[in-house]
Amino acid sequence: MSSTTTFSVRPATLRDAKNIAELHNATVREAFKALITDTPIPVVPLDKRQAYWREAIEYSEPQVQVALDDDKIVGFVGFDRCRDKGTPPTMGEIWAIYVNPAYWAKGVGLALWDAAREGLQEEGCTHVCVWVPIANERALRFHELAGFKREMSSAKTVPMGAVKVEEIRLKRALA
Repeated sequence: MSSTTTFSVRPATLRDAKNIAELHNATVREAFKALITDTPIPVVPLDKRQAYWREAIEYSEPQVQVALDDDKIVGFVGFDRCRDKGTPPTMGEIWAIYVNPAYWAKGVGLALWDAAREGLQEEGCTHVCVWVPIANERALRFHELAGFKREMSSAKTVPMGAVKVEEIRLKRALA
């Protein structure tokens, strides 16, 4: 890891899809091991995850940005219009934001959030939301420090492999 505390962020390229998929799987395992203690953590097969990110990068749905430490991808964010039914076209969404656990609390997430915020504003979005597992205190704290507020009435249960995870939507204005 470099000694700097700033990380460059750039749009992902098709060549990044495999690294993004590997980072996604590794980070999901780390982030969810505290949430799912008695069941194996479900991980999407690498080739399927890579195909998803390759298609996302190719079609910009969602837009994908990567954070770099020198030339190494250490995090990524996917963002676009909100996928929730009934939301206005000015509502954006962070579809995914993941950082290599070795880089947690070092500014990578903030650099990715800044890039997503700018990208959503360029798309005409005035607000943004993100879905976070209720038990993922690290992710909730990160988003709350970035100005997101919990929308308590939005809590829902989503299947994750053999387990069900409670998620909540957080929102904030982009201005």
